[in-house]
Amino acid sequence: MKTLRTILLATCLLSPATLLAAPRDSVSISRDWRFTKGDPAGLTEDLRYDVRPPIEDAGDGKVADARPDAAVQVDDSGARVLKPWILPSANPFIADPAKHHTRPAGNPGGTVSYVQPGFDDSGWTHVDLPHDWAIAGPFIKDGPYGGMGRLPSWGIGWYRKALTIPASDKGKSIFLDVEGAMSYATVWLNGKLVGGWPYGYNSFRLDLTPYAVPGGQNQLVIRLDNPQASARWYPGGGLYRDIYLTTTNKVHVGQWGSIVRTPQVSKAQASVDLSLTLDNDGDTPAQVEVATALYAIDATGKRVGRPVASIARQSTSIAPHGKAELKGSTILSNPRLWGPPPTQAPNRYVAVSTVTQGGKLIDSYETRFGVRDIKFDPDKGVIVNGEQIPLRGVNNHHDLGALGAAFNARAAERQLEILRDMGTNAVRMSHNPPAPELLELTDRMGFLVMDEVFDSWEKKKTPHDFHLIFPDWHEADARAMLRRDRNHPSIIIWSIGNEVGEQYDGEAGAKIGRELVAIAHQEDPTRPATSAMNYAKADMLLPTTVDVISLNYQGAGIRGIVGQYPAFRAKFPDKLILSTESASALSSRGEYMFPVAGAISGPVRPWSGGNPDTHQVSAYEMHAADFGSSPDRVWAADDQNPYVAGEFVWTGFDYLGEPTPYYTSRSSYSGILDLAGFPKDRFWLYQARWRPDLKFAHILPHWTWPDRVGQITPVHVFSSADEAELFVNGKSQGKVKKRDYEYRFRWDYVVYEPGEVKVVTWKKGQPWVTETIRTVGEAAKLSLTADRSAIADDGRDLSFVTLKVLDKDGNVVPAAKQDISFSIEGPGEIIATDNGNPTDLTAFPSKERKAFNGLALVIVKAKPGEKGRVTVRASAPGLTAAQAVISTNATVR
Repeated sequence: MKTLRTILLATCLLSPATLLAAPRDSVSISRDWRFTKGDPAGLTEDLRYDVRPPIEDAGDGKVADARPDAAVQVDDSGARVLKPWILPSANPFIADPAKHHTRPAGNPGGTVSYVQPGFDDSGWTHVDLPHDWAIAGPFIKDGPYGGMGRLPSWGIGWYRKALTIPASDKGKSIFLDVEGAMSYATVWLNGKLVGGWPYGYNSFRLDLTPYAVPGGQNQLVIRLDNPQASARWYPGGGLYRDIYLTTTNKVHVGQWGSIVRTPQVSKAQASVDLSLTLDNDGDTPAQVEVATALYAIDATGKRVGRPVASIARQSTSIAPHGKAELKGSTILSNPRLWGPPPTQAPNRYVAVSTVTQGGKLIDSYETRFGVRDIKFDPDKGVIVNGEQIPLRGVNNHHDLGALGAAFNARAAERQLEILRDMGTNAVRMSHNPPAPELLELTDRMGFLVMDEVFDSWEKKKTPHDFHLIFPDWHEADARAMLRRDRNHPSIIIWSIGNEVGEQYDGEAGAKIGRELVAIAHQEDPTRPATSAMNYAKADMLLPTTVDVISLNYQGAGIRGIVGQYPAFRAKFPDKLILSTESASALSSRGEYMFPVAGAISGPVRPWSGGNPDTHQVSAYEMHAADFGSSPDRVWAADDQNPYVAGEFVWTGFDYLGEPTPYYTSRSSYSGILDLAGFPKDRFWLYQARWRPDLKFAHILPHWTWPDRVGQITPVHVFSSADEAELFVNGKSQGKVKKRDYEYRFRWDYVVYEPGEVKVVTWKKGQPWVTETIRTVGEAAKLSLTADRSAIADDGRDLSFVTLKVLDKDGNVVPAAKQDISFSIEGPGEIIATDNGNPTDLTAFPSKERKAFNGLALVIVKAKPGEKGRVTVRASAPGLTAAQAVISTNATVR
């Protein structure tokens, strides 16, 4: 969205006459593209980035290097590959000029029909960005595709768009800013190869100036080459984030060219340091002046009132095609501090920097930031503005469920709202740089963030993952993420890797770790760097290279292996320790299996937590992946080691791909919430832990079991109370008091009989809360409830509409799996449906969807520019239909 970009800003530091010029423009070009899959027939030119190893030669699952020779520039037939022409795109992020890449002569791809400005693309598919070419399906039912979500994300994709570049832009610098392209992007403008970027998760910029024709026809073409077996999860495919055309004067603030730091913070005042890098793309020297004003901004990012501080005007000379760095400081009195709710508020500021030459405004640049003081104490954990903040975090993959990888701000905001309600205060971006708009949301909402760049280094996890290009691109990709994201106040830790194979490698792995940590410190010395470790032990070398010890599962112990917190504490007493992946508990919402184990944690096995026929996992929330454990076991380990700074649970939401333990499914089982965003029972277990003052008691399982009359049906209750008594049809099942390191109430020998289950709870000897559930009747009707009854008419804003299958009294029927038909009237569209069932291979755009245990979801957007009343309807055979009304207008948000 344009408000999140660097755009023209008028400031009171300049006269009205000075402000007449438009020194910088950043315009979204995300609408009206043409798209097709596959290369043109009869293609004679090789458009591969580089030679890739055949999957059959590299699919043995071992941690090994399948990377081709880094110097390869031709394939085995002698044809050219594009790598020498793409590598120069990395030069701005390579610190040593001696290592910069020189572009060869020639114009690869220039003869390909799809690249030609006059090519007729009218038969291609019309798309708007962000676009994920695979999410519509259909799902691949057979074959080894579960890890990547059973959706065809791999392959070649072409995108074309005619650009309007006004004649007035002649003599200016023109850039293409891509927030994310999956993957191996290659870009042509007007038939000329511009450059590209292989890593699908990073944002990048290409200079279009030498190839653009201001005032004339300009044809932009982007080819993506998304490899098969490139990820352990669903990566998506396509131009799945926004793209902008940025125009500046020859002298301008460089890409991600500002750094704001607040080295001294108190309630009385804060020092604010600003560093600004200026580029001179022109052929003559430039003498310029820079001034900066600081403003408070509100939750929407709009400036509030007059400047609250300013940085003195400075002047500098910039050589032709050179750079200059200016540094300035100021004092901010009575600063509004940024911090995580509920005890703090995510206040923010913006630094507005203006660049003038000869009294004329030539650039204006804004940098949003937060004033906060963060310390990492090995005994107390993370200290934000003097307050100890236990990390109550989750891991989240980048897909948005039924919307796929295509980023949508409202969908991401909804996820964060649900997580906040659970008590979450932190998010780990696993395992890649996120969309910049997501970081804008975490800034605005006050989440603490671990920003992560790599899932692999030189050793592979899948045959075609990042290890193929790590030697050439790791420095550029790391610096690109760091520069793009370093002003976000929500980010508190950088992660340079996740479970990398180099944990095993002694000095060889440690060398890479030291290099990446050094890069992080060079780009941002204010934050610590870490790498998430699931294998490295305290006596190994890799842990010595990082600032923070981050353990995946090892803290609580993996399988029968004892927890590793004490060993790391003894070896690194001066380093903060946290769990970057905890639990990895598995469950399917509303699926309860019997008998119920007496242990607090165990792996999923046939008929012990898992149903090998239905491929569902029990929702008693006591089973986990073989390498993980239940929340109960994790918390016991944390509470016995109080120096642990907190956890990032695997995962907040179910995600596409990696469906342990059933790889015939489409999506994971590890989420606290299912793929549709409906809470599993585990949600209330975490809420009891993370929001201990919230009065509630959650009873499971449901109490509608016509086939279990007279059978043992254990009852568990999740609550922050410390004592509870359970009643079935008025008969006490006993009073239970939590002992040390117990986090749930359980009655293991309850005999099922229809009727009422009631729990009465106490905390510290005082009544806490009473909760009741009852046996429900047969399905009789449907209901539809929109999370937002008014949405913007921009074609992006969304309403998430929940369908419930109800009995005649309005109770959700807990095992209902009726066939539901959705329809819509008015200026809106149903873009996806879902139900949270990991085994459901119905394509997401389908308007026919089975309810899963009483629930389903329909996602609605407005038709762009159309206002009015949208009616969503749902029907099912034999049930009373339902509808929800949503209004669309331009004033929302």
